[in-house]
Amino acid sequence: MKDPNHYANIYNSYDKNPKKIRVLDSTLREGEQHPGVSFTNKQRIQIAWMLDYFGVDQIEISPVVSNDHKEATKTIIKQGLKADIVSHGRALKEDIDISLDCDAKWCAAYLGISDIHLKDKLRISREEALRRSVETVEYAKSHGLKIRFTVEDGSRAEPEFLIKVCKAIEEAGVDRISLPDTVGILRPIGMYNFVKKVRDAVDVPLDAHVHNDIGFAVANAFSACDAGVDQIHTTIDGIGERTGIPPLAEVAVALTYLYKSPNDFRLDMLLDLSRLIEEYTSIKPYDSKPIVGSSAYKHKAGTHLAAILRNPAAYEPIPPRAVGNRRRIVFGELAGKTGAAYLMSLLGLEKDDESAKAVAAGLKGLRMGDLIEIPLEDRLEKKIINDK
Repeated sequence: MKDPNHYANIYNSYDKNPKKIRVLDSTLREGEQHPGVSFTNKQRIQIAWMLDYFGVDQIEISPVVSNDHKEATKTIIKQGLKADIVSHGRALKEDIDISLDCDAKWCAAYLGISDIHLKDKLRISREEALRRSVETVEYAKSHGLKIRFTVEDGSRAEPEFLIKVCKAIEEAGVDRISLPDTVGILRPIGMYNFVKKVRDAVDVPLDAHVHNDIGFAVANAFSACDAGVDQIHTTIDGIGERTGIPPLAEVAVALTYLYKSPNDFRLDMLLDLSRLIEEYTSIKPYDSKPIVGSSAYKHKAGTHLAAILRNPAAYEPIPPRAVGNRRRIVFGELAGKTGAAYLMSLLGLEKDDESAKAVAAGLKGLRMGDLIEIPLEDRLEKKIINDK
């Protein structure tokens, strides 16, 4: 069998013709809401270029934040990137005017529609919120803009009011509706039910904007896809307000390998994108972060190491090279005979079963944890094959 994931794929139940699920990256908007993060305009432009080359469908930035953000938005729009540049602001005519001044083709507006947002943040009634939502969409459309409207905190809004707002803005001509789990309170089945309720009521394309407060962001994003959205919001490394939103790397890899979505991502850029954000923000991904973490492709336990040295697919569902990462093998007190034999071969020592067992016992006896870490590059893989 050529594909080691064949039987797992049966459980995943792929459609014969998988739909395309798009990605909007909000590193330049949501990402800058992460505490301590602020990009320069040159950095914003570079990030936009790299995201576009990577293959995201839309890039979101908020020109209403400051003059610097406005200048960055204008400059990025002038670059003629393939991705749509989405100019983000509040559900206010003056924010739409700023998008127009930036020569945007796409804008995004948001308005809280849950009772807590209406009462304690906006201090307006449901009727006023509905009116503002419709007027904002109509104003944008009358000025030739495409508009995505975010029903902020929609997962905690009264369901009948949620549907009322969505139907009203659909009638007003909205191009996309973003369904957010603003405080990350939904579990996957809850996200599915939330999206499905809206999907059954309107025909407008839907986005999922989900937060990671309880660690369900990626799961909820894909549950939303199962219920009918066709665009997920991400940031590089998942940075954003509080605990952030789904990371671009995990979403892009899942779309490619687990959903078979016909995107055209350059997955080998993922590690470079992560390191770029680390350089610009000093936020280092935790070691075991999927795809881009420094331990994502490290192998240490004796039985794991023995299998990896024979066939990396035994413990790697996706090759590290495909996502720009590197495979590493770790020698220490958990090493077994196979790993010890391989270490001996690297050192140019004669190896046999007894010697390998002795070296493995010695590594364990030192009780010093991990002692040696070696990248397993192409030439070393070839050496393994030739030594068999």
